[in-house]
Amino acid sequence: MSPADFAADARVLWRMLRGQPRRGSHAERLAGFYAPQADRYDSFRARLLHGRAELIEALEIPDGARVVELGAGTGSNLEALDWACPLARLASVQLVDLCPPLLAVARRRVAGLGNVEVIEADATAWRPAQPVDRVYLSYALTMMPDWQAVLANAHAMLAPGGRLGVVDFHLPEAAGRMEKAFWRRWFGHDGVHLSGRHLPALRSLCRESLVRERRAALPYLPVVRAPYYLYVGTKAA
Repeated sequence: MSPADFAADARVLWRMLRGQPRRGSHAERLAGFYAPQADRYDSFRARLLHGRAELIEALEIPDGARVVELGAGTGSNLEALDWACPLARLASVQLVDLCPPLLAVARRRVAGLGNVEVIEADATAWRPAQPVDRVYLSYALTMMPDWQAVLANAHAMLAPGGRLGVVDFHLPEAAGRMEKAFWRRWFGHDGVHLSGRHLPALRSLCRESLVRERRAALPYLPVVRAPYYLYVGTKAA
């Protein structure tokens, strides 16, 4: 890693150590936290957020599909999506998020892609004009205060037989009380709220197609392994 890259990482780490602002609306807190790190966001989190490409591949996205990503941030998952099913073969891709600094990066990324739309909206309420074939969230559900409403909305916008995918940090059922308290405090400082309820809620929402629970190292802390999961479920026809 070059000195310039290390310095850029240090700025992101400093912002994370300071934590998310405690005042303002949810959208204002997100903007205050991510605006100073938006340009370095993708590079740093590529080493932090594991399993994203695997999730998108597991969604088995067919040609002509309508795809929605909720909590899409900078749109960095488009690369994995394009690898799983070339973007040109999809009917539409809609990237939805509530954070303007991250969406500004996403809009630069999708310039010239006529079937990809970047939308500033609340994932609890926004709906596409017609049912879609795939909906996924990548390390976003833990940042959404009303996550139950987000999941209900994601399920509602899916066409029958459509698939819902989520990859995110969580609290494993087998983890001890002290470990759960540690991870809640660690991630909560930055507005990431881990829960042991997300995965059971997903399992009850759709017919389960894939569930994987894993751990992965954190940048600059290789000994510390954070728990995360991948989930893919199919909506009843």
